[in-house]
Amino acid sequence: MKCTRRSFLKFASASAVCLTLGQMGFNLEAAQAYAGTLKIEGAKEVTTICPFCAVCCQVIAYVRDGKLVATEGDPDFPVNEGSLCAKGAALFTMYTSQHRLLKPMYRAPYSDKWEEKDWDWTLEQIARRVKEARDRDIILQNQDGKTVNRLESIFMMGSSHASNEECAVIHQAMRGLGVVHMDHQART
Repeated sequence: MKCTRRSFLKFASASAVCLTLGQMGFNLEAAQAYAGTLKIEGAKEVTTICPFCAVCCQVIAYVRDGKLVATEGDPDFPVNEGSLCAKGAALFTMYTSQHRLLKPMYRAPYSDKWEEKDWDWTLEQIARRVKEARDRDIILQNQDGKTVNRLESIFMMGSSHASNEECAVIHQAMRGLGVVHMDHQART
């Protein structure tokens, strides 16, 4: 939706009128209910979980013709009771934004432009670079001669998009490589 100066002023004026009428005692429930149904009319209601942190707020997603048309917090779910944080509230925009990346992008060293790459190339590059770093930087023994198998040149950052079980497997895989520096971004 493109917002021009004129459409913004129309919307702001209509909002001011509605707020004024509401303050004067007019019952605006019917108008609010009608406005709320416009965007989701004819859409299928699907409940899902917000992917951004471990709180797991429940979200109602509205889908029409296979496309996401709206999201909102689920008021019947006891964890969030319909409220969402800023990240959860922006869920719809994140999935529908024209700026969302849909394919891997690569910028070569010293380059000033990004190139679109396919997933096979991207995953092969990641695997090759992890192996090269491990082969080059693994510390097999400490200064006392004790076996440590430590890799300090790779850092792993966890994602709140992963379940507890996925996080456990990722953690074990990183420990198997010898990675000792790990953190997780699912903190509020």
